[in-house]
Amino acid sequence: MLFNSYIFIFLFLPATVAVFHILRHIGLARTAIFSLVVASFIFYAWWSFKYLFLLSGLMLLDFFIARQIEKHRNTKRSIAKLYLVLGLVVNLAALGFYKYANFFVDNLNALTGGTLFLATVVLPIGISFFTFQKVAFLVDLYQNKIKKFNALDYALFVTFFPQLIAGPIVHHSEVIPQFEKLGKVLPRTVVAGITIFIIGLAKKVLLADTVAQYASPHFDAVVTGVHLEFCTAWSAVLAYTAQIYFDFSAYSDMAIGIGLLFGIHLPVNFDSPYKSKSIIEFWRRWHITLSRFLRDYLYIPLGGNRKGKVRRYVNLLLTMLLGGIWHGAGWTFLIWGALHGFYLMVNHFWHSLKLSSDSILFRLFSWAVTFMAVIVAWVFFRAASLDTALDMLMSMAGGYGLGSLSASALLVPAGLLLLAFFMPNTQQIMDYKPPAGTYGAYMAQKIPALMQWKPVPVWALFIGTLFALCLMYMTQVSEFIYFQF
Repeated sequence: MLFNSYIFIFLFLPATVAVFHILRHIGLARTAIFSLVVASFIFYAWWSFKYLFLLSGLMLLDFFIARQIEKHRNTKRSIAKLYLVLGLVVNLAALGFYKYANFFVDNLNALTGGTLFLATVVLPIGISFFTFQKVAFLVDLYQNKIKKFNALDYALFVTFFPQLIAGPIVHHSEVIPQFEKLGKVLPRTVVAGITIFIIGLAKKVLLADTVAQYASPHFDAVVTGVHLEFCTAWSAVLAYTAQIYFDFSAYSDMAIGIGLLFGIHLPVNFDSPYKSKSIIEFWRRWHITLSRFLRDYLYIPLGGNRKGKVRRYVNLLLTMLLGGIWHGAGWTFLIWGALHGFYLMVNHFWHSLKLSSDSILFRLFSWAVTFMAVIVAWVFFRAASLDTALDMLMSMAGGYGLGSLSASALLVPAGLLLLAFFMPNTQQIMDYKPPAGTYGAYMAQKIPALMQWKPVPVWALFIGTLFALCLMYMTQVSEFIYFQF
């Protein structure tokens, strides 16, 4: 079930919100939580009923392991650690099988000339996200960051449908206490949630899906052996650069908006990353909760920056390699991660030289270099294969001639990228406050009062018109890009 579908917008979402609040209103708070868990299971089963058994089976096993960790963490630390390792192995093994088994067998056959065969393993939707979320829960529990939990709240934590499929990757301490302390959900909160949801819907339907028409046909053409000319290649890559930006921003907004309908503030996952003036800043703005997970549960345990500069650079590269392969089982994703690992190494080395400047020209230069590095990496992220990516880069370098392009192929991506560069983001417009401790340094930037949302008729008219346009353009519903991860 897609957020940008009629059945979700007009049936599933209003029914789930209504049942939840009615049950709470008549004093059945725990029953309301149960209804939300059931709705989340229905939401997940809509994709494939058989994978509901995988989700629920892993969830039950993780809950048992979590109980054992809780039982022994303060008395028999070694036993608690043993259960933690078991939990990590089980979750990562499930993720590894479903996501990487075919990739491993195909490459082993290519390397050895073998004929090993593995039936096509279909990737359960959202497995990367809920696996990392459950892993974080087990580690936090072992480290005594979670003091108490129960079966119903744990089930809600794992399955809460606004963030189940594509994040944000949340901590137990960020969501469950909000449900426990949830009082009356103010009308203003609900209206803000609806507004943010519609803004996200517009980004997906009106912007991301529109600009995709200028990217996908050209990337698909390269797969068939077509060599693009310089102008066409750049228009396609810039179109994809805009598409993935507004596609992921759309989902992030819609998840936050839906959360507010239940009175829950989810962490911000997207904060105008194309405004970044360094790759370090980019990863503080792009997929914020994944960056946090990789930092807290991989980079820091590897040693972070505590064991010298060389080890720090190695840790950065390893972390981003994992971040790349987390996105997909393919050499293109591995190279994408390696590129960003290399970018981070260069960025940290540059900072160590202390040659930066606050001048406008230097900041503009830094932004341009950062944006160009991101664009080059996106080629590998989007390409169907390594050969396709290299051929696209050759086209971008002018290897197949300059060519020409239509005005729309230039103006549509350029216009959307200008929006990304200069317009405030949704949380700035809405003055959105995520859970304590998750508010990034860049999100505090103020914008003119005229651009900030207020529950007034003018804004209602604007959002209503935007919603009507979305409904008219929702004739061909498309999945979000991050659903494939």
